[in-house]
Amino acid sequence: MAVFAALALVMLAWERPLAQQSSESGSAQDKSRPRRTSDTQKPEPSPSPTPRLRDEMPQDSDEVVRVETNLTNIFFTAADKNKRFISTLKKEDVRVLEDGQVQEIFTFQQNADLPLSAAILIDCSASEERTLPDEKAAARSFLEAVLRPGKDEAAIVSFTGEVTLEQGFTGSLDRLRRAIDRVDFVPPAGYIGGGIVVGGTPPISDTNQALAGSTAIWDAVWATSNELLQDSADNARRAIILLTDGEDTISQVKMHDAVERAQKADALIYTIGIGDSYNFGVNEGALRKIAEQTGGRAYFPHSERELREAFAQIQRDLREQYLVAYSPQTKARDGSYRRIQIEITNPELRKQLKLNYRPGYFAKTPGAGTPAKR
Repeated sequence: MAVFAALALVMLAWERPLAQQSSESGSAQDKSRPRRTSDTQKPEPSPSPTPRLRDEMPQDSDEVVRVETNLTNIFFTAADKNKRFISTLKKEDVRVLEDGQVQEIFTFQQNADLPLSAAILIDCSASEERTLPDEKAAARSFLEAVLRPGKDEAAIVSFTGEVTLEQGFTGSLDRLRRAIDRVDFVPPAGYIGGGIVVGGTPPISDTNQALAGSTAIWDAVWATSNELLQDSADNARRAIILLTDGEDTISQVKMHDAVERAQKADALIYTIGIGDSYNFGVNEGALRKIAEQTGGRAYFPHSERELREAFAQIQRDLREQYLVAYSPQTKARDGSYRRIQIEITNPELRKQLKLNYRPGYFAKTPGAGTPAKR
């Protein structure tokens, strides 16, 4: 039995220690939140990076036990050509294939009323300086609309060159609001705006300065999937909502490693590509790829209104899902990647609908139970 609070949430993007860590005073200098800096001050990566969540606040503990399950759960949505959700499909309307083999469906639920575990990851580097207030306001509105008391939970993570756990999983809107309020852009020494850093007061260390001026997107996704979502309730829908411009500068893990870790945590990733497109640009390709490979969606809002619409669309996506569960014909617990296809059996209906789901999953390995909260 593991205690969630006892996880080593000392989140550094590197395994080597930093010169000084944040104190409870919460000053901007001590928090050392990751910010974008010049390319000349990047620390050298360690040979075997292990991104970790740095715990900013004391977290409530939740006991976790491991349970075994032989069923594979897949969530999907169905929309017509006008992007309207269709909620009238029945079990006989679909078939599921794993690695090309048709699987017997044991469970088919419409609008599956399951708990939601959602982690909101907020990039607070220099590229988000202009849009960060709108992002925080939209995130608050989303949580107020989507969280059901006593059933759903959410966590708040901020990141630049290191990743900070602002609030662990909780159903308390007050705690989540306070965590979002704490997320802020803290410029590195010598920052004059527009991503430009000039000479200024020497930083505590070159490492801290590099962290303060960089962006570790894939480290943030990897650590969130590995340390938070991996230990959420077994019967919950797991989702990551990633607000960033997609321009990673310093991650120790690669994008495909972050995607794989999210897939192993059964997490959908919804990406919202936003930031200072004039000075930094938005990497739409990377954000689309990480969303598609986990069964989520990518959004690229150009205004506060479009940003709120993106959150509203994600809310509908999470609420209008179907759940299918099956016991794979291939019983080997070898950790291999299994490809999934969900097809509409009616040829005419198939032409009218688009299904959205994760394209595969990793099989369990011996002794690897599924985490479930008590």
